[in-house]
Amino acid sequence: MSDFSHSLTASASALRAQAARLRHVSENISNADTPGYRRKTVPFETVKRGGAELVQVGHVKLDRRDPGQIYDPGHPMADEAGYYRGSNVDLMIEIADAREAQRSYEANLKMFDQTRQMSSSLMDLLRK
Repeated sequence: MSDFSHSLTASASALRAQAARLRHVSENISNADTPGYRRKTVPFETVKRGGAELVQVGHVKLDRRDPGQIYDPGHPMADEAGYYRGSNVDLMIEIADAREAQRSYEANLKMFDQTRQMSSSLMDLLRK
C-alpha cells in the first residue's frame, strides 16, 4: 500500500470515530433530562492494519459519576421524601465534546481531501 492510501485509510478511520463520538454526544444531550440516565463516553484505540495506524472506537462506557438527586414531590418517580435520581449529563461538557469532535472531524476531512488532491496531481504529472 502506498503512503497516499495509508493516509486516506487513517483519515477515513478517524472520520468514522469522530462521527461515532458525535452520535453519542447527541444522545447524551437528548437524554439530559431523563431520570436515571448515565452519560456515555466513547474511548478511541489505535490499531495497526496493513502498515497504517488507524483509529477505532472502543466499547462504549457509562460515566460512573452519581446522578444528582432532584427534589420534586409531584414527579411520578419521586420517593417518600420527594426526591428522584436525575441524569449525570453536564450540558457544558457535552457541548465542549461536540465542538472538539466537530473540529477534529473537519481537520480529518481536510487531510483526506489534501491527500486526494496530491494523489491526483501526482497522477497528472506521471501522465505527461
